[in-house]
Amino acid sequence: MNTTTTKKPSFFSGLTGQILIAMLLGAVLGIVIHNSISAEAAQSFSNKIKMLATVFIRLVQMIISPLVFTTLVVGIAKLGDIKAVGRIGGKALGWFFSASFISLLLGMFFVNLLEPGVGLNLSNVDLASVSEVTAKTQNISFENFIEHIVPKSIFEAMATNEILQIVIFSIFFGLAAAALGDYVKPVINALDKTSHIVLKMVNYVMKFAPIGVFGAIAGVFSVRDFQELAITYFKFFGSFLIGISSIWIVLILIGYIFLKRRMTVLLKRIVGPLIIAFGTTSSEAVFPKLTEELERFGVKDRIVSFMLPLGYSFNLDGSMMYMTFASIFIAQAYGVHLDLGTQMTMLLVLMLTSKGIAGVPRASLVVVAATCGMFKIPIEGIALILPIDHFCDMFRSATNVLGNALATSVVGQWEAENENEITPVE
Repeated sequence: MNTTTTKKPSFFSGLTGQILIAMLLGAVLGIVIHNSISAEAAQSFSNKIKMLATVFIRLVQMIISPLVFTTLVVGIAKLGDIKAVGRIGGKALGWFFSASFISLLLGMFFVNLLEPGVGLNLSNVDLASVSEVTAKTQNISFENFIEHIVPKSIFEAMATNEILQIVIFSIFFGLAAAALGDYVKPVINALDKTSHIVLKMVNYVMKFAPIGVFGAIAGVFSVRDFQELAITYFKFFGSFLIGISSIWIVLILIGYIFLKRRMTVLLKRIVGPLIIAFGTTSSEAVFPKLTEELERFGVKDRIVSFMLPLGYSFNLDGSMMYMTFASIFIAQAYGVHLDLGTQMTMLLVLMLTSKGIAGVPRASLVVVAATCGMFKIPIEGIALILPIDHFCDMFRSATNVLGNALATSVVGQWEAENENEITPVE
């Protein structure tokens, strides 16, 4: 009798374990480089090692457009009619705007409660580094946002990975396909098979995730004195962590209310995507992997393919919290008083101008700079948060992933209950 058993792979042989090891090794290497060579040499090293992260993120960006287009069109076509699209879309947008409002409100609450900007020393602010961000602020306005929603060309939108524009085109394409019915089934089947090919590519691309995370972490630590940053920005970063932790608590509690015991299963499923987003500071980098994990969790593929692209345009909980927090922090640092009415107006402006920013480098900073300009807060205050922004972005990106995973799972369960197809607990 054969008594041999298959040995279960250890945690550290899996992708999640490899990424955690890569983060640790990257931090150690970066600290060693920072402490052993000149600042110029360290900057050169940082620029080169961060290419590993750039290559990984570009590999992911390479498959974002075809994945969003094929999965969303197939998802809408499978929904079958405009009524179903409207029902699910209504639930999705209701969730997204409620979550965004709560996130913005939490950011406003904690920055006013803890006042991290009050009494800050502004003597060592590097204003030269602000130009990269402020140069883009003229593009942020309500009018430009409305114009930005609708693509001039689907090919241009795909070439630049404009997720919101791809979503708009895909919705029209999917609704037209659903209206034509059986006549276009061969096209929908072809797109469905294409989406599976792209998802298979995801498995290959994810093998590079630990290398990308290693490069990103090593690049940052090689040019930043972590101890100095921790001391100088202790109050700001500590207050930010309290705020972002509150969002996690709220999201997880809401998850247990709607998903009950299945929330634990969901958290286990998305550990990998959360860590990748944390390490690379890019929620876009985990879009394909998150799609796969949510389908494995039990959410219908048509719901995942409809919800996630929308979520990446309208549901960035971590970024939303940071925007109000950072804007009011800068006002505090410069002694600019903002009454409650002004802050609520700022919150509503941010609700609109921040949509569709997923995957845009330092998009949160650009929106913050534009908001500061609208409310007569010195835009150069962005320089206050630039040195610590990368570390804040790690938490923002992971929070965005958690929020979108939860939104997709809850709406998926609502639809399953409508169809009497409640997914069993794993």
